[in-house]
Order: sequence, then structure tokens, then C-alpha cells
Amino acid sequence: MDFANLRAFAAVAQAQSFSAAAQQLHLTQPAISKRIAVLEAELDTPLFDRLGRRIELTEAGRALQRHLPEIEHSLRQAEQAVRDINGEIAGPLRIATSHHIGLHRLPPVLSAFQQRYPAVQLAIEFLDSEQAYERLRVGEIELAVVTLAPGDVTQLKSEAIWQDKLSVMVCKEHPLAGRQRVRIAELAGCAAVLPGLDTFTGQIVHRHFEQSGTQLQLRMATNYLETLRMMAVVGLGWTVLPDSMAGPELQCLSVEGTHLSRTLGLVRHQERSLSRSARAFTELLRESGQMPVSRR
Repeated sequence: MDFANLRAFAAVAQAQSFSAAAQQLHLTQPAISKRIAVLEAELDTPLFDRLGRRIELTEAGRALQRHLPEIEHSLRQAEQAVRDINGEIAGPLRIATSHHIGLHRLPPVLSAFQQRYPAVQLAIEFLDSEQAYERLRVGEIELAVVTLAPGDVTQLKSEAIWQDKLSVMVCKEHPLAGRQRVRIAELAGCAAVLPGLDTFTGQIVHRHFEQSGTQLQLRMATNYLETLRMMAVVGLGWTVLPDSMAGPELQCLSVEGTHLSRTLGLVRHQERSLSRSARAFTELLRESGQMPVSRR
């Protein structure tokens, strides 16, 4: 089967539209239709039902779609094998990272990587850590630099790069601001804005307070740390953020029995052979564990 025809099939199946797939692949709609027709003739079975303006995958189409990740993975491995023979560090490298890590940790790594390996086409996606794990699992990205999951995750291998200390923070006008030490019970008496339970950071924070037997007054939860910081700055509640996000507008509180941190690092699929560019990026990332974090 021709890979160009398979790419056309994948695009149509995902978009459920020949015209949308044509736009995505920068082709004309007749060209997309021809590629699908060639693929259907080669397999001797229809892959789509044409229902007026709608299209749906046939049973054969769904079966082919399930195998697309394996086919794409095999092609990438073949491309990587050729590059490895030539000793070239080049070609595409797709990674994912969170907005926070991309802002505070990765800039020196990315700068050094592009200077050393200008032939690598680096594609970066900014995703929640949890989304990045899923994209790795299905083979859509090669590496992720994210908050590591609190426990082991099937099929994925993680490596710690940085320990990220977390602190309870309040704005200068908060009733607890200026205190040398605060009890957890006092925090429980004030409204909180915290990372959501669907995030790894949120799970770490919420688990700590649950284990202390504290019932929190949760005013709002969100996946975005920058949003949490803003809400804390304007006085909507106390929050828990990485120390790198402290500043003149927020004060870190020392809370009895509370020592929070999360681990940031590298995640990859344990069954996937890394390209030379991915291995080079990994080495630079390990070196960066000694670099100072950027601060506000």
C-alpha cells in the first residue's frame, strides 16, 4: 500500500470530510478522492460509506484505521534506521510539554538544541501533562517533558529531571499574609483556588490535604497555573504553586506539616526506539537538570 494513499485515508477518517482532508494535506479534493479510490481498489473493498454529504467508515475502514498507528510507527523506524546508518542528527522530532515547563524550564534547552542540531525540525506541542501521556501512548509524539504521574503508567517510561518545590501562596492583602507560620486548620478556614483533580499536580496537592484530614473550602479549580496565580493575586483565595511563580504580588506561607513538591521530567514509550535527534535532546535535557530555573 502506498503511504500517500494511507495518509489521505487517515485524514479523511479523522475529519470525516474529503474537502477538510484536502485542505489539511494541501491537495485538491479530486486528488484525495483518487487516492482513496486507488486504496479501495487495491484492498478490493469500500472504506467509506457515502451518505449524501456525510461519510462514515465501513467495517473494513475501521479495521484499517486501527492499524494506522502501527504502520506509521514502522515507517518512522525505517526512516530512523537509515539516518542512524548515516550518522546524521536530522529530521523531525515531535515533543510535547506543558506551558509552565515551556516557560520556566525549557528555553535554555531548546536554544542549545537548535544551535547544535540545526537540521532537526523540532515540533513542540503545548499540552496538559495528562494529555501528553495519552499522545505518547498512541505514538503521536516521541518525547514529553511534563509533570510526572504520581504512580507508574503502563507502556510509558519516565525519567526525573527536576524537583519542583510547591508552596502555599497568598496575596499581600490576605488575612494570613505576614504570618511566620500557619496551621493547616487556619488554611481550611479560608477559600482556596487549586489545581484540578484531573491534573497530576492537583492530585499531589489534594492528596496531601486529604491525608491531613482537612476539609478545604475550594472556591475554584483549573488546570492552568498562570490562571491560578492571577486568581490568588486578586485575592480570590490561597493557592499552591511552584516556587518559580512567586513574586512581589504573592507571599509564600510556611504551613505546619506541609512540604509539597512534584517531579518534572522526560516521558517516552517504553517499546519505541528513539531517533538520534530524540537521544540528543534527551542528553541535553539531562544536562539542564543542573541549570537554574528562570524566575519572574
